[in-house]
Amino acid sequence: MDFDGFASRLSEFAARAPAPTAVARVGLGAMVFAAGVHKLLDPLAWSAYVTDWLAPFLVVSPVAFMLVNGVLEVGFGAAIVADRYTSVASAVAAVSLTVTCLYLAVVFVVEGGLFGDVLARDVGLAGLAWAVLVDSLRGRNYR
Repeated sequence: MDFDGFASRLSEFAARAPAPTAVARVGLGAMVFAAGVHKLLDPLAWSAYVTDWLAPFLVVSPVAFMLVNGVLEVGFGAAIVADRYTSVASAVAAVSLTVTCLYLAVVFVVEGGLFGDVLARDVGLAGLAWAVLVDSLRGRNYR
């Protein structure tokens, strides 16, 4: 197939595809939901992201912290996917991911590059969460 034929087929697909904002919302919600489920299934793996200098600031153990976050993420992720209370749920995701990026940036600098791969990914996810939040606020999706 030549390039023009390929481009034409892509255009036809795009014309029938869901709205990009819906794809972004479902993608963000699925990621938050999946992260929450995984935190519930393996909180010890996620607790590795709590550095020794952060742990004393937590009210609970790192594993308990991840379990609580897992429950919350399952709920917020499901709300985003279901397009219910999207503004609230995506605001929580956007703020949480932004704070996580700030924390990971500090760890990256202080700990000599630790978690740089996670930081790079989470910057994109934070941007996605902010985009979903802005879109939901424009559509006033508080329900």
